[in-house]
Order: sequence, then C-alpha cells, then structure tokens
Amino acid sequence: MDFISFLLALVPILWLVVMLLLFKWPTWKAAIGSFVIAAALAATRWGMPVDQVATASLEGFLMALWPIVLVIIAAVFTYNLCVKTGAMDVISGMITSISSDRRILALLIAWCFGGFMEGMAGFGTAVAIPAGMLAALGFSPIPAVLMCLLANGVPTPYGSIGIPTVSLANLVGLDAAQLASVQMLQLAPFFIVAPLLIVYVAGGSSLPSLKDAPAPSLGQRFAGVAPIALASGAAFVVPAYLVATFVGPELSVVVGSICALAVTAVLAMRAERSGKLDARFHMEAPEAEDLDAGRALKAWSCFILIFVLLLGTSKLVPPVNAFLAQFATSVQVFSGPNPGTLTFSWINTPGVWIFLAAFAGGAIQGASLKVMGEVLRDTVKQMMPTVITMLSVLGCAKVMGYAGMISSISAFCIGVAGVFFPLVAPWIGMVGTFVTGSGTSSGMLFGPVQHEAAMALSSDPYWMVALNSLGVAAGKMLSPQTLAIGLAAVRVTGKDAELLKAVLPFALAFLAAMSALAFFGA
Repeated sequence: MDFISFLLALVPILWLVVMLLLFKWPTWKAAIGSFVIAAALAATRWGMPVDQVATASLEGFLMALWPIVLVIIAAVFTYNLCVKTGAMDVISGMITSISSDRRILALLIAWCFGGFMEGMAGFGTAVAIPAGMLAALGFSPIPAVLMCLLANGVPTPYGSIGIPTVSLANLVGLDAAQLASVQMLQLAPFFIVAPLLIVYVAGGSSLPSLKDAPAPSLGQRFAGVAPIALASGAAFVVPAYLVATFVGPELSVVVGSICALAVTAVLAMRAERSGKLDARFHMEAPEAEDLDAGRALKAWSCFILIFVLLLGTSKLVPPVNAFLAQFATSVQVFSGPNPGTLTFSWINTPGVWIFLAAFAGGAIQGASLKVMGEVLRDTVKQMMPTVITMLSVLGCAKVMGYAGMISSISAFCIGVAGVFFPLVAPWIGMVGTFVTGSGTSSGMLFGPVQHEAAMALSSDPYWMVALNSLGVAAGKMLSPQTLAIGLAAVRVTGKDAELLKAVLPFALAFLAAMSALAFFGA
C-alpha cells in the first residue's frame, strides 16, 4: 500500500467535494478543475506521457458525447416539448383524477409518475415535477419534496433511458444487460420498501382536517393502503427486473413505472368504490376535464413512440437489432498500452430514437417545426452545464484509469478493508452521488474502483460494480443539488437543512441495509 499515491490519486475527487460543498461552485466548474488536476498528476506523479494524457482525455470526451450527452439532451428535450404543448398538464390531470386519498395520490405521483419521469428524462425532473404537483394538491412543501426524494433514489441507476448503467458498463467493460439485472436484484428490497415509506410520510404530513387532533398512528397511516403500496412496489420491480435482464437497462424503469401506475390505479379505484378509506386522508383535487381517448393518446404520444422505438430495435427483435448493428464504428483512441475500444452506434442508440419520437410526437401534439426548434435550442442551452460536467468527469475518469490512479485508490482501500470491502462499497457510490448529484458521475468516478476491487478480491465483478449503483440510490436522496431542485419546485427557500434532517434517517437506514446486503451477498 502506497499511502502517498492513494492521497494524491484522491485529490481530483477531494477537489470536487471541497469546491461543491464548501465553496458552492457550480458542478461544471468544479468538474473542469478535477479534470485538470487529474491530467497534471497523471503526467507528473504517474509519469504518463503528454500524448497519452491527451488521447485518454479524448476517449473520455468522445464517450461522453456519444451516447451520454445525446441521450441527456434528447430526453430533456422530449420533456420540455411536452410542457410546451400542454401534454404534461393533460398527463398530470389524468393521474390526479384517479383517487382522492392523499396517500394513494402520493403513490401515484411521487412513486409511479416520478419513476416514469426518471426513466424517461431524469436530471431532476423526477423530483421537481412530482413535488410541484403534490404541493399544488395541498401537501405541505417539505413532505411533498421528501416523498419525491424517497421515490427517486431507487430508480436513479436506470434514469434517462438507462444512461448511468450503460455508461458504467461501457467504462469498466461489462455487459450492460447483465449489470442492469444484478443491480435490480440488489435494489429489489428497496423498491418494495420505498412505496411504504411514501405512504408513511403522506399519512402523517400536515393534514388540514386534523390540525387540532393527534397525529395519525402508524396503523392508521397504513390502513387500507398498505396492500396497494406493496402491490405498487412489486408491480414496479418485477417487470423492471425482467426488462433489465432480457432487454437491457434502457427501458427497465420506464416499463416498471407504467406497470406500477396501472396496478396502483386499478387498486386505488377499487378502494375508492369500497368506501373503506379513512375520511381523514381525503383531499379535494381539482376537477379533471373530460378526455377522450384521442386526446389522451396525443398527450402520451412522445412517450409511447419512445417506448415502441426502443423496444422494437432492442434484442427482443433480433432481425431489426442485427440489421441496425452494422451501422457502427469501432475505434481505439488511447495511444498507450492496453487501449480500450469505443463503439459508436450511429442509428441504434437511444438518443437517436428519442429525438425521432420527440419530433414525431411533437407534430402529433400540434407543435410546428419552428416551435420544436426553439425548444431544442433552449434545451441545449439549459443542459450545457451538464454537458460540460459529463465531458470533464468522463475525461477525468479515463485519465485516472489509464494512468493507474484508480489502481492506487483501490489497492489502498482493499489493503485496509480486505474482505470487508463490500461493506463500504455502497457508501462509496453514495458519496459520489451526494457530491455530484448524478448517478452517472458517481459511476464514472468510482465504478472503476469497485471493478478493480472485485478483481483483487476474486469477487464477481458484476456484483461489486453494481454495489456502486446501490449506493447511488441512497446518495441521490441526500445530494444538495437534488434537495435544491425539490425545494425550488415547491417555491421554498432556506429550508435545505430542514429537508436534509427529514430525509437523513431514511437514507442512513437504506445504507445500513445496503451494506449488510452487499457483504452477505458477496
């Protein structure tokens, strides 16, 4: 173990932590600094030739641009276009019209719809949009955001059409579908628990009808809806696991959230008709306007087309998948020893299909080419800080990997923790997401560390690398960026500490359970 090399290899990551948390720098600016520091250390302490630093950086930049940045912009463009056309208002109204019970509404909006938004767009939309909807229905701001944080953690490794998992698998050289399957197995217990926690919070959050009455007991909070919450979790995770295993990570959370929404809606309507729901949890929702099937389909058209195109070009349709696979280019960019191979799929990549679906769906919704062009321009401008962050983080990860800095970190961690390394593996993933606010960035920074640890300990690399994503689920709840997005959505300022205090016990409980699962599973 070389302690000095370990400390120096950590400097780019420590820089990111200090600049973000202490100096409150924007993420893109701190990420550029991390990349510059990593390149300088690689060339000096690790003796990496300048041309190799340059080509390692270029490999990271190219990996970031295609497909990560492409998918990010396409996904957020789709969401922004649906907001512009009014489709999102129609979708929101359809969901809120299903039940008048605040606990069920929280499940439908935070868990089901939030999961759908994470799978389709990610990058804060899955917290901001549901939290705003809940606040508009009358939920107090802090509980509204808290429920969305609890809902958003576990789907994060599959957000934005699976980008965190696809990127991580590509970086460490693992099969994306197999990694997605192992991740889902690890996350399965938390997919079941999360809806119950949402019901717990919804049942105890500032009920106008109970201002002068005692707070509902634990049993009262769950009465009549616990089976719905359990069914909602199961209906989410089972289809998500099957899609992750047999198709890949891209649509797993999308399919899971749609199935959860359908099951939850059916059970909610049955519960409403039964008349057995506790009246104290009744909410007066806005009157939903009448919709015919045509208008409903028009509102969902972008997302339906994305689903059809991604599924139709996946491995589930071998002739199409095999035909499109020929439109790809493989290159080796790094000029040093043991270079990796980058493969650019020019047609059969999620970003391309999402863009096609968005333009077609936008036309169906009545948007002109001029309007769609303006939305795309604004989206690119909106996402430029994220683009710079992705370029910097991927460049930093590639330089650190090729230079041997990742090996220095993993060797020291393994030397200290030994066979107990799996206990801390989820915490490493959590730290990455807590600092950057991104499951993708956490995987880029620490995925290689987990992979090298697996090799050194002769453990299953899929299990060990997946533990990073397991920790991401807890880190996303705690990230200052995520908290800020949620509070902004409910128009509250200066309550970050209060929100963090509210979510911290849940996140720590998740991490403790994750560590136990990681150790005994390994």
